[in-house]
Amino acid sequence: MKIRGIPLRVHPTWFVILLLATLAFEQHYRLAERLPVAGAALWLVAFATALLLFVSLLLHELGHSLAALAQGVKVRSITLFLMGGVASLERECSTAISALVVAAAGPAVSLVLALALLGGQHAAAHLSPVLGAMVEVLGELNLVLLLYNLLPGLPLDGGLILKALVWQVTGSQRRGVIVANNCGRFLSFLAVGMGAVLLLRGGGLAGAWLLLIGWFGLGAARTQSQMLMMQQALRDLKVRDVAQRRFRVLEASTSLRRFSQLRQDMAPDDSLGDWWLVCDRGRWQGVIDDQPLQELPVQRWDGERVADHLRPLTSLPQIHEGDPLWRAALGLDEAMPPRLLVLSSAGLPSGTLERAELGEAVLKRLGLRLPANLVALARRQNAYPLGLDLGQVARGMVSGGDVADSPAIVTPGTV
Repeated sequence: MKIRGIPLRVHPTWFVILLLATLAFEQHYRLAERLPVAGAALWLVAFATALLLFVSLLLHELGHSLAALAQGVKVRSITLFLMGGVASLERECSTAISALVVAAAGPAVSLVLALALLGGQHAAAHLSPVLGAMVEVLGELNLVLLLYNLLPGLPLDGGLILKALVWQVTGSQRRGVIVANNCGRFLSFLAVGMGAVLLLRGGGLAGAWLLLIGWFGLGAARTQSQMLMMQQALRDLKVRDVAQRRFRVLEASTSLRRFSQLRQDMAPDDSLGDWWLVCDRGRWQGVIDDQPLQELPVQRWDGERVADHLRPLTSLPQIHEGDPLWRAALGLDEAMPPRLLVLSSAGLPSGTLERAELGEAVLKRLGLRLPANLVALARRQNAYPLGLDLGQVARGMVSGGDVADSPAIVTPGTV
């Protein structure tokens, strides 16, 4: 189903936690000995309580999502999974205040739910002891959910709030992420330690749950650290460090027939193909594609020269070799096809840059060396290796104020 156009999804692991929650609620109600139900009816009450708990989680995530929509940020989906729920946003908020509003919206919903449920518990109990017990349990759990999510460490809402506050004070989103991520790592280690102690003391399910929470938090902290390293690589590396020379040079006097023969000799699996730049006695004249070959009859190919069918070099998306890779990532998102002509400091063509080379360089900076066949596959698909979206990472760096925005694709003067 969809709510306000937001797809609602259920991860297979959600059924595991639904089962565990049902078991836990059945045990809680049975030990409490306050309900006038038993057997199958008790299991049904426990199952209904588990479902309503996840409705509370869904409302929590909807709070984030509706706040994001109000800030102009599209929400890809809301997914229920083993650790609860998560709203996937298309991009980061552009300001610290909007990020704070989105982060605080979920806990605000949990607070309203907790107050409403706990405040209405007595009234519900007068209507039905079963209903009163369910309302009390759900109110307490929403309060626990609120307090847990307000812990100041990523990826919890409290960590997102802390990140937004540091961002607002320092003017750097990156600084906010570093502070909140370090807090999240500390809390995760603390959860692992406490879980291990509880297990050794016979804590059973509580200890295992703390270990799971700590493991999940450490994984999220590691992912966030990798994102920071990726941003640093996009900031530090220059276009000249990764550019290749995937263009070919023709003399202006070359005939169209000879040009056709050269094109036929190209690798058939090269989806982008090479750019064909044209020179006349050492001076750059322009670029030619296969349009003249498609428009002119074959009989005229011998008499026509490539110089007669040139487009200016400025028609190609271009970037300077001294520009950082984050600017190249933005340029590749704008260019069609996704390839940039690299210009030297003198404004002359010196190479090309594609998503495959850019992604390979960033992953190498992270310590991951890709096999040549994976890079070749990414090049054929005009994509980043391993499904990276470095354009989105670069846009997040710009919106967060960590880099100064400027045109990603540049147009040179006379070349």
